[in-house]
Amino acid sequence: MPQQTAVEWLMDRLPHSIETQFSKQIEQAKEMEKQQIMEAVYDSMGTNFDPNMGRAEDYYNETFNK
Repeated sequence: MPQQTAVEWLMDRLPHSIETQFSKQIEQAKEMEKQQIMEAVYDSMGTNFDPNMGRAEDYYNETFNK
């Protein structure tokens, strides 16, 4: 079962009008959160973060079903 990110959790609890009004900022927050999660994966593996390497993004996609 896919997990929710903190941004997704918050969006589930706010009125839809907020999502519509702030859609650009929400997408930016989701992308920032994704980068932070991927960086944490690399940190836990003891390697430097490289957004071009697929393993962290694979983890993110599998965990959060993206």
